[in-house]
Amino acid sequence: MKVLVIEDDGEMARFISRGLREQGHVVDHADSGRDGLFHAAGGTYDVLIVDRMLPGLDGLGLVKTLRAAEVQTPVLFLTTMAGVGDRVAGLEAGGDDYLVKPFAFVELLARVHALGRRRPVVQADTVLRAANLEMDLISRKVRRGGREIDLQPREFRLLEYLLRNAGRVVTRTMLLEQVWEFHFDPRTNIVETHISRLRSKVDKGFEPELIETVRGTGYLLRATFA
Repeated sequence: MKVLVIEDDGEMARFISRGLREQGHVVDHADSGRDGLFHAAGGTYDVLIVDRMLPGLDGLGLVKTLRAAEVQTPVLFLTTMAGVGDRVAGLEAGGDDYLVKPFAFVELLARVHALGRRRPVVQADTVLRAANLEMDLISRKVRRGGREIDLQPREFRLLEYLLRNAGRVVTRTMLLEQVWEFHFDPRTNIVETHISRLRSKVDKGFEPELIETVRGTGYLLRATFA
């Protein structure tokens, strides 16, 4: 299944994401309500795991907005708010299940599986594409214009993240968290160095260049040719 974890506690999000991935699920993470809403609005996930207390937009508001937009992805609220009134508010906002922290991971997993059975499983893409760039996640092969490109494991992971967000700007902080799992700034040029190496392999000798620097913001992988 494809699961979106919307949780601002980095340690908790890593724990849940790692456990779900070990069970074979595809997991994305958003650390704020607005970011979670942006990702969930497309309706491409099988289950959403949503914290009640989120920065920017709280969990109740997020789910109400999704339901108003007719996004019916099953939602599991995961929160420290354990009162009966809290659980009722979550369910009435459009949640499908409610689990209180602290929790046993096996119970969370069982609830996620139960929610996933309520709708047809969305098959995760095994091939990612942008313009004439293609990444096969099964064979671990990358090609551009039919030419195979040899990438190191970290370069592959970096490109995978850019492809999954093709057409959208990703920040340095997002890359540090999602590619290196750093939840602090190491104050090195690790991102810039790897982007430079990736460009030398993905863009050198090809037209047009696909990896763009958005000054003061981050990077963007062009989804199509201009």
